[in-house]
Amino acid sequence: MTTRNLTIINFVIVSYFILIWLINFYKIDYFIIGFFIELLTIPFLIAQIVFLILGIKYLMIPPRHYLLIISVLFLTICTIATIGSFF
Repeated sequence: MTTRNLTIINFVIVSYFILIWLINFYKIDYFIIGFFIELLTIPFLIAQIVFLILGIKYLMIPPRHYLLIISVLFLTICTIATIGSFF
């Protein structure tokens, strides 16, 4: 796992949850979209926590890349908002 791959994965996870929020906000209701949301949400929730832990681990290593810092920060905010929506 390189920092580049981790950065891309973090941005994909954050983009997925932003896309879900936008679909819910604009009340887009198609069967195929709902099917993919139901199919992918739990794996993305698990991946969100796993890659947040990996991102924090990679931030401990001295050569820190700015995009990695930004992606981990966005993933942290997204995780707080996602888990906070359950309560």
